[in-house]
Amino acid sequence: MIKNYDEYKEAVEKLKRWAYAYYVLDNPEVPDEVYDRLYREVEEYEKAHPDQIDPTSPTQRIGAEPAKEFRKIRHLTKMWSMEDVFDQKELHEWLERVYKNVGRRDIQFYVEPKFDGASLNLIYENGLLRSAATRGDGEVGEDVTANAKTIPSIPLGIDYKGLIEIRGEVVIRKDDFEKLNHERALKGLPTFANPRNAAAGSLRQLDPKITAQRKLYFYPWGVGYNELDFKYLHELMDFVYSLGFLKPFKRAICTSEEEIQHIYDQFKKERDSLPVMLDGMVIKVDEIALHDILGYTVKYPRWMVAYKFPAVEKMTRIKDVVPQVGRTGVITPVAILEPVEIDGVIVERATLHNYAEIERKDIRIGDMVIVIRSGDVIPEITKVLKEYRTGKEKPIKRPTKCPVCAQPVLDEGILIKCQNLSCPARVVNSIIYFASKQCLDIPGLGEATVRLLYEKGLVKDVVDLFKLKVEDLLKLPGFAKKKAQNLIKAIQSVKGVECWRFVNALGIEHIGEVASKKLCEKFGLDWYKVPKEKLYEIEGFGPEMVRSIEEFVQVNKDKIEKLIQILQPKVPKKEEKQTPLSGKRIVLTGVMRLPREKIKELLESLGAHVSGSVSKKTDFVIYGKDPGSKYDKAKELGVELLPEEKLWQILKEVGIEA
Repeated sequence: MIKNYDEYKEAVEKLKRWAYAYYVLDNPEVPDEVYDRLYREVEEYEKAHPDQIDPTSPTQRIGAEPAKEFRKIRHLTKMWSMEDVFDQKELHEWLERVYKNVGRRDIQFYVEPKFDGASLNLIYENGLLRSAATRGDGEVGEDVTANAKTIPSIPLGIDYKGLIEIRGEVVIRKDDFEKLNHERALKGLPTFANPRNAAAGSLRQLDPKITAQRKLYFYPWGVGYNELDFKYLHELMDFVYSLGFLKPFKRAICTSEEEIQHIYDQFKKERDSLPVMLDGMVIKVDEIALHDILGYTVKYPRWMVAYKFPAVEKMTRIKDVVPQVGRTGVITPVAILEPVEIDGVIVERATLHNYAEIERKDIRIGDMVIVIRSGDVIPEITKVLKEYRTGKEKPIKRPTKCPVCAQPVLDEGILIKCQNLSCPARVVNSIIYFASKQCLDIPGLGEATVRLLYEKGLVKDVVDLFKLKVEDLLKLPGFAKKKAQNLIKAIQSVKGVECWRFVNALGIEHIGEVASKKLCEKFGLDWYKVPKEKLYEIEGFGPEMVRSIEEFVQVNKDKIEKLIQILQPKVPKKEEKQTPLSGKRIVLTGVMRLPREKIKELLESLGAHVSGSVSKKTDFVIYGKDPGSKYDKAKELGVELLPEEKLWQILKEVGIEA
């Protein structure tokens, strides 16, 4: 028995060492019986001395009460998505973009497996696990700390006191997945479609004890916020693995396209024999200083890419083709298939994109086809197997009437649209989109509720949402007073929403989040009044986008104005400061004290225009350590060069401390 605190601490450290050998090194040091006996002794001591419990003790992994719901956690830094490439040609194009943007070709790349699981962000502070959150929308995730603590390969404490975000993938091994599904089937419970779904579902259990039973593993693949000073990404990850985390089965440093392709081919050969699911490999620029130089798009970093394995495809038969009406009125043909399993998922429907595509491929009802499913992409038909035709196959006709409201449709060749704004499919789908997370984010206004409101005649348009009263909702099935009050409160709370969210929520074809932001930044709430010629002034706006806005405004101008009157969307005002950099065209090069995006924001706040390339129109090139080809180009063109220190001096003069 453990007699005192010193013996207790020694026993805790021994249990942690044994658990690390068992779960991380896969090399047990002692029999289970020995581990279990010491575990019970530690438990007994902790019961007798609750004030002395070590938060990193293995006993603290399980024991939290089931949560009623998941609270939200904001990540310290954004969790980005990844660009995908699917073949060597696309890989080559990505590499050439990297070389061009960096201005040199002597770059090394860090390569690691892409695990197929659920992303998790761990925050450690003062050596202890402070929180664990799902990816969520990249900015905010769900708090699954109690569940993460049950995963043995996630250390509760690490030998590093600084604040750090460690990111990785939660996975379930293939054999454990099969056992889990077998047990669920015996109990009459629904089985999981694939290991990824099982991992994600297990991580989001409200009861941590259920998560603990699922045998999950955590593989780190990156670091978010940190104060570490490593030159290379592989050195940073070596440090992470030294803290007690699982290493992937294979990693590599590559300096050429040929080396990367060789490693990819090895990964592909080994994927089926591995204990966990992979869906590709990840390629990252190894030199960390180059990450800021390469920068980010709206969705993903330009310094990393996922090289995906070939999609899995199967053969099946088309039973029928049904038209579906989207929120913009576009009618999409959907193939109803004889069910087929693809990579653990039963596929019964596939998109046919449009009727022009059907005609181009000569697709008919009754055809044998190849259907493909790649990751989370909607299954699609890639090929018709005409050698299997019997002569009984039926041609697929273009609809002349809307399948929902029976009104005549507009056939534009590639697109067929229902023009009836009162069409139930358009109304319901547009309201669902309007209230969705990426738009106005109205909690409680999901698909089922929207359909119910429409069917009962309470809403025929998004404008009607703001006319709803608590007494209206109380007449509906499933609505008690509290639920009705909460929904009305949620609807009313979106008043004063950011302008871009309002524009995005309208569901204008081809106008998503990025385009909505650009519209509002340029024209504010007058975006719908400007002549189309002005729209072309926005970077990235082409004929298709401009025509879409023009067409939408023509039909829905009254609705837009009513919604603006109700919502009073806000347009952030930019204070124009007169500084030595106001109106100047600036280019950045070299490694600087702050990330490139942060410096760009600061410069733009001073009225400067930051460009990615040097030309005769450039006013200044601001340079840090190891400036690249942009520095040489500026010298060649006679553009003024400012050292980084000059920038901080200017910022200080206008009252900005950086």
